[in-house]
Amino acid sequence: MSFRLIGVNHHSAPVEVRERLAIPESRLAEAVRHLVQHPGVDEGLILSTCNRVELLTRTRNGTADLRGFLRDYFRLEPAEFEPHLYDYSEADAIRHFFRVTSSLDSMVVGEAQILGQVKEAYATARAVGAVHSQLDLLLTRAFAVAKRVRTETAVGSSAVSVASVAVELAKKIFGSLQGKHVYLVGAGKMSELAARHLQAHGAASIFVANRTFERAEQLAAKFNGEAIHFSELYNTCDRADIVITSTGAPVAIFRREHGELFLSRRKNRPMFFIDIAVPRDVDPEMNKLDGIFVYDIDDLQQAVTVHVTDRKKEAERAEEIITSEVERFRARLLTLEVVPTIVSLQDHIETIRQAEIDRVRGRLGPLSPDQELAIEALTRGIVNKIMHTPISTLKTAARASEATTVIDVVRRLFNLRDQKPGKPDGEPGEHD
Repeated sequence: MSFRLIGVNHHSAPVEVRERLAIPESRLAEAVRHLVQHPGVDEGLILSTCNRVELLTRTRNGTADLRGFLRDYFRLEPAEFEPHLYDYSEADAIRHFFRVTSSLDSMVVGEAQILGQVKEAYATARAVGAVHSQLDLLLTRAFAVAKRVRTETAVGSSAVSVASVAVELAKKIFGSLQGKHVYLVGAGKMSELAARHLQAHGAASIFVANRTFERAEQLAAKFNGEAIHFSELYNTCDRADIVITSTGAPVAIFRREHGELFLSRRKNRPMFFIDIAVPRDVDPEMNKLDGIFVYDIDDLQQAVTVHVTDRKKEAERAEEIITSEVERFRARLLTLEVVPTIVSLQDHIETIRQAEIDRVRGRLGPLSPDQELAIEALTRGIVNKIMHTPISTLKTAARASEATTVIDVVRRLFNLRDQKPGKPDGEPGEHD
């Protein structure tokens, strides 16, 4: 077992850092390919959301330089991101990923969106062949753990969401949302969810602009809204009181001069921007304009924190589930590690037994069926007695920290070189 996880999230890094490491969906497959081509990485997955960028890997003996991968892939100086990194290995990496998938590490504890995001990252990694053995086991177990947490605790019930917090902030600014106009820039899931909350609280017309116009039309239809060509964004945005933006653009699409233009057209009536994009869609300079209110993903996090104290007990129960599941998964992996060695040992001894019977059969002459059975029983009995201690030792070691050492000793003693421990079927060992 050589799991390693490295990354940044909303706890460890401000949005200014996260947006530098964010990977758009269109580039995710390419990034995963680069990751598994990095020296020392056997399997890998990248999870990139507005709140986190994480590399989950299975490495060769924990030797992969994942910090180097981040430095080279994003062309950043170490000082720009390393102070914000967390770096977990083995059981700590498993625990963290189980917590992420179960939404215990989310900005909004218990929200359901993260599970879908992890599944999408998993599908991308599998599609490019980056997940295929032990990492596959870890991911499928993580999904089962998330289901168990959601089933056995109330951590996800009545979950406060970024969208619901955005509604509260909008109410503070406008007093009432009755009759307010909403503009969705980008047609992502979180934008849609925020729009639903706003509409449920009285918001009137909804406009949707997206680089792919067909997608804008589809989303607008859900709200009986109006789809707008992205090229008309700056000519139409002043029609909205509330702008929800999440485009995935590499640079800000709303700058100070745009805010000044909107305010002049609106005769200084206020506008509220909910920027849930990473990288951010709205330049922070916009917030300096009187009448423009900008909240990015970190601002929303601070607002969410106030609402989550009542879920503390449920989260504690969920953490207990995570702890038991980590130990259960580790035990399973250790058992898997000794199975190839036990099989190799059995095959090795059986080959010797058959060879010795064949060698002496010619000198014994014709044997009756009863004699054949007697020889078979005798030799198998000897083999079983010889095999009992090493196999028992291997099985016991599978539940202990010295498993790798015991496996290596047994393989050396019996000269078992056909398959290295920990290698899945179909992968060549170093002596193949």
